[in-house]
Amino acid sequence: TIGFLRHSEIKHGRIAMFAFVGYIVQANGLHFPFQLTTSGITYADISAAGSPPEQWDALPTAAKIQIFGAISFLELIGERSDLLEAQGGKHYMMGGKPGVYPSLKSAGVP
Repeated sequence: TIGFLRHSEIKHGRIAMFAFVGYIVQANGLHFPFQLTTSGITYADISAAGSPPEQWDALPTAAKIQIFGAISFLELIGERSDLLEAQGGKHYMMGGKPGVYPSLKSAGVP
């Protein structure tokens, strides 16, 4: 159905906007003022690595795994049609509205 294409376009547009803002923030040296890890690595240390691609390379592997884990979790929640049905909606491939995301509270996330 065309619902897949619409949903994909909306999702990728949101991610592109989020990534652009993140890139601008990182490129201007803005960062959180606290530690990233319990081993003493701070956000300032990561920011001092240089450009945003160099900052990504400076991130510890555990931080990268957490980022990809969070993205995967949100993707799995977003594709669960039972959560959408519980809120009175439908999955975008079954005639639902593209771009709608289920509430995390109904998924049991505190």
